[in-house]
Amino acid sequence: MFMGEYSHTIDVKGRMIIPAKFREELGEEFVLTKGLDGCLSIYPNNEWKAFEEKLKALPLNDKNARAFLRFFVASATMCELDKQGRILVPGTLREFAGLNKDVVLTGNLTRIEVWSKEKWLENSNYEDMDAIAEGMQSMGIVI
Repeated sequence: MFMGEYSHTIDVKGRMIIPAKFREELGEEFVLTKGLDGCLSIYPNNEWKAFEEKLKALPLNDKNARAFLRFFVASATMCELDKQGRILVPGTLREFAGLNKDVVLTGNLTRIEVWSKEKWLENSNYEDMDAIAEGMQSMGIVI
């Protein structure tokens, strides 16, 4: 399970350190792809395989299903850590997520999200806690 928030940098070659706490859960190889809300998502192989099965079940005669499939799969790439615990983020994914220098990696239970620091600050603004609580209740989560 991935939890926590870690600030790092991405170098000019597109290499980014994966926090040590995440490396154990990721294993030797894992998948990096586009994520929702302008971030990237990192999936351990077992989670990617489960997601892949759901994608395979989508009806190809549905235009939205095809778009959804393309969004996640066309940009997906297999990653391995180098000896320094880094991965190389392809240019197309860096551009999509606006990754230039400062990045934030966040654990989200089954996957890791990679954000530009600017987008993270925009998307992690939790000022309206009442709206969040109401949203949780509508999804059946009651604390």
